[in-house]
Amino acid sequence: QVQLVESGGGLVQAGGSLRLSCAASGSIFGINTMAWYRQAPGKQRELVADVTSGGSTNYADSAKGRFTISRDNAKNTVYLQMNSLKPEDTAVYLCNADIRSSWTSRIFQEYWGQGTQVTVSS
Repeated sequence: QVQLVESGGGLVQAGGSLRLSCAASGSIFGINTMAWYRQAPGKQRELVADVTSGGSTNYADSAKGRFTISRDNAKNTVYLQMNSLKPEDTAVYLCNADIRSSWTSRIFQEYWGQGTQVTVSS
């Protein structure tokens, strides 16, 4: 069994910062890309940023220049540093990772965390 557990969400004023963390645990034999998505009420889930096992990053236009994704491979953890937050960043932020969970299989499967709420007040 593999679990992704997010933490670090909360309520912050516009212009403030938050740091989200997502730790993967369980039967893990490798992790490829790790990512953060978000979903606001009434909107589709959207990619915020992702990072490969080698450290290459990709950001949504809305996140560029304000958010930084990073990972600690030794801890199976991905982070999202969010600065200059805006009310439109309010959403549930979900962690996503491609994980190999079996020693006998080379297949990587997609896992999701339960999400953490980020609310930015104006």
